[in-house]
Amino acid sequence: MVDSSRRQFALSTYLYRHKRLIRDHLLEIAAHGFSALELFASRLHVDYHNTTVVADVQQWLTEARLDLVSVHAPITEASLASANATERDAAVAETERALHIARRIPFQTLVVHLGRPRAEGVRGGTNRDAARRSIDTLAKAAEPLGVRIALEVIPNDLCRAPSLAELIDEDVEQVNVGICLDIGHARLEGDVPDAIEIVSGHLAAVDVHDNRGRSDDHLVPFDGAIDWPAALTTVQKVGYDGALTFELSSRGATTDTLAKARQARHKMEDLLKG
Repeated sequence: MVDSSRRQFALSTYLYRHKRLIRDHLLEIAAHGFSALELFASRLHVDYHNTTVVADVQQWLTEARLDLVSVHAPITEASLASANATERDAAVAETERALHIARRIPFQTLVVHLGRPRAEGVRGGTNRDAARRSIDTLAKAAEPLGVRIALEVIPNDLCRAPSLAELIDEDVEQVNVGICLDIGHARLEGDVPDAIEIVSGHLAAVDVHDNRGRSDDHLVPFDGAIDWPAALTTVQKVGYDGALTFELSSRGATTDTLAKARQARHKMEDLLKG
């Protein structure tokens, strides 16, 4: 059983994804009691191609006393699992640019999507062999940087929890590849505790947000239909000791969302102690 008193809670800058990231955002996150950060790599949000911008983020992290635990790779029209080689190569190249943040700011995990959620109705291949090739390239690039690649559970046939576990077991040779269990996405696909159990042997990251079972709402935990006591008990049972990362959409002022997130974090802490 994991010591709940040492559990780290992170917040993703996904909350600010429609804005240019600034120093005050990180200070705001820290002021609400979060100790760690996931950087959401969208160039309109934070231009990770620009080394000066990355240096600024490093300084802001220091000032806010936040640890960078993960980077969420860019979500682009090009798919890492596209059967079209040109498209796949473009997706790999852009993902590597986000990975290179680790040359300046060390972090543990690069979270990646293989394709797009089926509900979005946009192109984005889910070819398993193409995914394997992309994973192999990214894992080899990540290894010398000390970064683990985490394939996120999302609602498409390739990225359901059983499919990702099978992909890693059967097709992936690199050891620095695991799974990001997105609890909100797992709820849309079925039973959350079952999904956690299925990926437990490869669990590298956990995203937390809520929904009502119909759409990917990215609500604050406890505002939707997810059974959080059951989910957190299972996270504890399988021995996951990494960060729980809040990946939230703002409804109203971000400070209001952060205040609710702080309350949710306290509830989670109490549940994990139990």
